[in-house]
Amino acid sequence: MVLHKKTASFVALFLLLLVISSNYVLYHFSFGLHSLPGDFNGVVVGSIIDLSLVAPLLFLAWQRKFSVKYFIVLMATGLIAARFIIPSEYLASFQSVMWLGVGIEGVLILFELSLLFMLIKNVPPIFKRVKSSSLPLLFSFSHAINEKFPKQPFIHVLCSEMLMFYYAFGTWKKQPSTEGNTFTLYKRSSFITFQIMIIHAIVIETLGLHWLLHNTSIILSIVLLILNIYSIVFFIGDIQGLRLNPLRVEDDCIYISFGLAKRMEISFKDIEEIVEDTHILQQKIPSTTIEFIARDFEKVYPDLLLILKSPIEATLFMGIKKKYQQVAIRVDDPHVFKKIVKERLEKAKQGEFI
Repeated sequence: MVLHKKTASFVALFLLLLVISSNYVLYHFSFGLHSLPGDFNGVVVGSIIDLSLVAPLLFLAWQRKFSVKYFIVLMATGLIAARFIIPSEYLASFQSVMWLGVGIEGVLILFELSLLFMLIKNVPPIFKRVKSSSLPLLFSFSHAINEKFPKQPFIHVLCSEMLMFYYAFGTWKKQPSTEGNTFTLYKRSSFITFQIMIIHAIVIETLGLHWLLHNTSIILSIVLLILNIYSIVFFIGDIQGLRLNPLRVEDDCIYISFGLAKRMEISFKDIEEIVEDTHILQQKIPSTTIEFIARDFEKVYPDLLLILKSPIEATLFMGIKKKYQQVAIRVDDPHVFKKIVKERLEKAKQGEFI
């Protein structure tokens, strides 16, 4: 069943890329333009349907997240994308449809600006709450935002981006915690070196592609340039987030994060059992398991697996929430970590933290 879902998701992504790329090629390459009939209105209508209906549905199928509100946003985005993909001379008869997308996006932007104003208004109390908290920044900031804006995905995404820029540019003088109840996740691997290699590859690709595409399609070259710059900032922030936020074991809870990509708060009273059997740990990890493992060129396995009594929510990239039944963890000092976790779990079972 899981395999079928993954296959369906991959097929949806492939078809989505095919729809977008085929429509772009149709209007921006010579062999595509030569294939257009004399009466091109039918082709333009097909492209508008592809970008405003088919592409959003494929995107939702890829993400496996179906929502009417989300679909309307994607449909409006598709109409705006059509204005850039389809040359203006072909859109002369469809301006009203194009402006519909702009109007929807305009309303959404005004709504999001109002949320942004509310966020700015609440920045002082949020910062005050973060400074007074003893939790790692990734968790204290998240708690403060959830208290003020519990059901505002746009705010959560925006705050996730704020954390990315903060870690990328504002943490170079900070040092990671070295307390006895903290454990790093990356020193037994070349994960950070691997991340730095990716940054170098993106820089080289950015220079090469921007130069190649600048004369062919300046819009595409600018879009790719912005995406690549964003990727570089994310990887830098991710490295700093991983360094400065080691796993922390408190009396009643584990605070674990892996850079900016994922984080989770696990209460000991929610842990059913701890799995240490090497044979089980080396088996294929199911999709209901979240991994906190630094992977590089070598195949590595978790030091332990936490089986939860019921699925617990984790925060992923851009504030996305997802629940997991198991947690696979690999730390740099596994013996001490296992000892502390077992002690805390035993106390939780005896009711000392409840």
